[in-house]
Amino acid sequence: MEKLIELEILGLSSNHSQSGSFTLVLGEVGGARRLPIVIGMFEAQAIALEIEKIVPNRPMTHDLFKSFASGFNFDIERIVITDMKEGVYYAKIQCKSSQKESDVDARPSDAIAIAIRFGSPVFCTEKAMSEGAVEHYEVEKKDDQKEPKSSTQKFTTQKEPSLKDFSLDKLNQMLDKAINNEDYERAARIRDEINKRN
Repeated sequence: MEKLIELEILGLSSNHSQSGSFTLVLGEVGGARRLPIVIGMFEAQAIALEIEKIVPNRPMTHDLFKSFASGFNFDIERIVITDMKEGVYYAKIQCKSSQKESDVDARPSDAIAIAIRFGSPVFCTEKAMSEGAVEHYEVEKKDDQKEPKSSTQKFTTQKEPSLKDFSLDKLNQMLDKAINNEDYERAARIRDEINKRN
């Protein structure tokens, strides 16, 4: 069986390159790799509400799934992000009852929204991690070098050149810079462009 890597949710932020979408950043437990996944607004809301322990007036779809599964004595063993093809991630929800075990195909965003409701762990195959991850390095800075991040940094009106216009060497430099700045959304886009050329 392929080695699985345990992940934890590190953050959720709005995606400025795709309107109405969010970037969910998952981190390798005990490691330096980060797995950024672009998800929809509904799934981002479902994840955020459960993390913040906010109870909506009426059950959301993922809450309904939990009630339904619990009603039939099914539990969620774990979530596994199994693959990444052409920038799209695939996942399985591993369910278990007293009589049966079953794997259910799901989008990672839905699977993770369900996992946090059950308190189930999230894993990733090495294949999916190696294809989609970006490395995170802690950069040591002296106190006088620290600069507060400007809130206007993210919202620039200047048109950014297409990643297709840069050489592979330049893209690798840009990837390192994006990772050091913890801009995982940009790092993921640069990584995808590098992968297209390999």
